[in-house]
Amino acid sequence: MNGTVFITGTTAGIGEASARRFAAAGWEVIGTGRRRERLQRLTEELGEAFEPVELDMRDMEAIAAMPDREVDLLINNAGLAPPMQPLQEADLAPSLGVIETNISGLVALTRKLLPGLIERKGGIINLSSVAATYPYRGGAVYGGSKAFVRQFSLDLRCDLHGTGVRVTSVEPGMIETEFTIVRTGGDKAASDALYANMNPMTAEDTAEILLWIASQPRHINVNTIELMPTSQSFAGFVVARDA
Repeated sequence: MNGTVFITGTTAGIGEASARRFAAAGWEVIGTGRRRERLQRLTEELGEAFEPVELDMRDMEAIAAMPDREVDLLINNAGLAPPMQPLQEADLAPSLGVIETNISGLVALTRKLLPGLIERKGGIINLSSVAATYPYRGGAVYGGSKAFVRQFSLDLRCDLHGTGVRVTSVEPGMIETEFTIVRTGGDKAASDALYANMNPMTAEDTAEILLWIASQPRHINVNTIELMPTSQSFAGFVVARDA
């Protein structure tokens, strides 16, 4: 299967790598992002295979005003994470921005494109995270938002039963992109320390898996796929004594 793919968040990381990979595989790519100069750079690189759309996923009016498009695949990739502070110590505004981007924008854009996806018997790939399943300190809002994405994907499959539209939740673990740099307010040293000596996944690894999902025969739906680097595993329970 190939055709037209709509990818959110193509100005960095998984979205940018996916735009390149799908274009290389013969897809027409519509890519969104907030940073105009990066969209322009990707347009110059990919040429006619790439159509840039400057879009902030928190802007509900802009999503609603988008023209109708003939899309065969939607990849909901754009996402944010607040700083890794316990909620009781965190500023509220960044957390609300995460919810607006990871949840509200994703739902609004999906709803906007669903009529065309149904007509073309297309597909939807939602980027969740292992944070949807495995909790960690400082991850309440981000993990909660990705748990929403995971459950939204499963229930959306129910809503779309009989339409031929496929829905997948992709749940990656540690991928070295600029995601952590953004999350830490530009602290590259913190990002480097997080990924040091552990051979993390890359954005290109993930893009390859997204293309594999999209390339499966139409009668196969990959419901959920969880990815981790081999060096990442599961933490044990912790106990606070005399709490």
